[in-house]
Amino acid sequence: MHQIIVGNEEFILLPLLNTPIILAKIDSGATSSALHAFNLKIITEKDQRLISFSIYPINNNRVITLDCKSKLSGWKYIRSSNGLSEKRPFITTTVKIGDLLCANVEITLTNRDYMGHRMLIGRESLPSGVLVDPKKQFILTSDLAKVYHKISNENDKPLKIALLASNPSLYSNLRIIEAGNKRGHEMIFLNIKNCYIDMQQRSATIHTRDLPHSKIIEIDAVIPRIKPGLTFYGCALVRQFQTIGKFCLNDANAIANSRDKLKCLQILAARCIPMPATSFASSAKESKNLIDLVGGAPLIIKLLEGTQGKGVILVESNMAAESVISAFKSANTNILVQEFISESRGEDIRCFVVDYKVIASMMRTSTTQNEFRANFHLGAVVKPIKITAKERKIATTAAKLLGLHVAGVDIIRSKNGPMILEVNSSPGLEGIENATGKDIAIEIIKCLERTFYGTKNRKRA
Repeated sequence: MHQIIVGNEEFILLPLLNTPIILAKIDSGATSSALHAFNLKIITEKDQRLISFSIYPINNNRVITLDCKSKLSGWKYIRSSNGLSEKRPFITTTVKIGDLLCANVEITLTNRDYMGHRMLIGRESLPSGVLVDPKKQFILTSDLAKVYHKISNENDKPLKIALLASNPSLYSNLRIIEAGNKRGHEMIFLNIKNCYIDMQQRSATIHTRDLPHSKIIEIDAVIPRIKPGLTFYGCALVRQFQTIGKFCLNDANAIANSRDKLKCLQILAARCIPMPATSFASSAKESKNLIDLVGGAPLIIKLLEGTQGKGVILVESNMAAESVISAFKSANTNILVQEFISESRGEDIRCFVVDYKVIASMMRTSTTQNEFRANFHLGAVVKPIKITAKERKIATTAAKLLGLHVAGVDIIRSKNGPMILEVNSSPGLEGIENATGKDIAIEIIKCLERTFYGTKNRKRA
């Protein structure tokens, strides 16, 4: 076979699966090939073991869904880029890249929904004599670009969007449902407490007392708004929705990371995001060391999970700090000890980040002289504020590092510059909308549309 050069991205076809065009990553560094798939089920037909599955062939588009069926070739253990090993089913099929036909290609089926490409083609799938140019794209398939984008943009239907929360009367939830309806979507409120999970081998479903199961299956996307007391179960539900192929605006891993204040700060600190000095230990015997590490009292003690200023204590002396730490530890409660930035007392900035951009920001100021917390739900006064470029970068970088499409990032101003306090994965809308006059709820729905449809603007906008 004469030498053929392919790009590191190509539009490919899977003729035996009757798929539309798929944008694939051609990776000579990867050994095997993989295809994004969900709803995997092993079935038997005419004494043959088959596997049925669904795919989204278009990147960042969940309108076009294809149901496929193929002979199950077997199972493979695949080590992913993060070093974890996963047992995956694989099929053997034909891959067409332009005029290049790759026969008997083994393709593992896995969840690649949050990867850059729906499909990865490894070096073992390419015939001998085929080389990959890592600096070029679409060497063999440039003529399919217009066809691919036409397919990706031709579906623009209203969505069935579930708001997964616990209080249907909450201002933020009412506003998001109102905004979704205004944009022409069908909005469904799902009460976290009324949902339950059914898991079986290679299949998974979600049920709720509020709706028949057929309505759950029809849901296109989920907006999770999980209160702290329901984080564990709420994340389990979000993870289950992801498993059955539903897009979640903030995935389970991102929500869990933001709710665990220690893990959140560890992720941010690793990327040099400025923050107050923070210490943590499992034993009350380390109390003095924890206090010394943050510069002594006055200092802040925080529960690892909490919002709206709950579980945050200002301690004025080292002796009192030792007593409070010991009390929490005796109750087996995990806490953080944090430096108190006195110059920011009673004031902080809430940056509302949507799609990794700050769309609104407000200053929150406590109305009580002795109140060091500046939370809207504690009666703080809010007003719009123009943030600095550095504050904007801190907010957007934090949201990106945690993988949150929607986030409230809290920042304080210190003598050493802006510092991040925490990141909220279910930020309230009432304070920020009242302060800025902006329709934040509409921006959240537009973000979901952009991500779901894979287009910049929706025709119904």
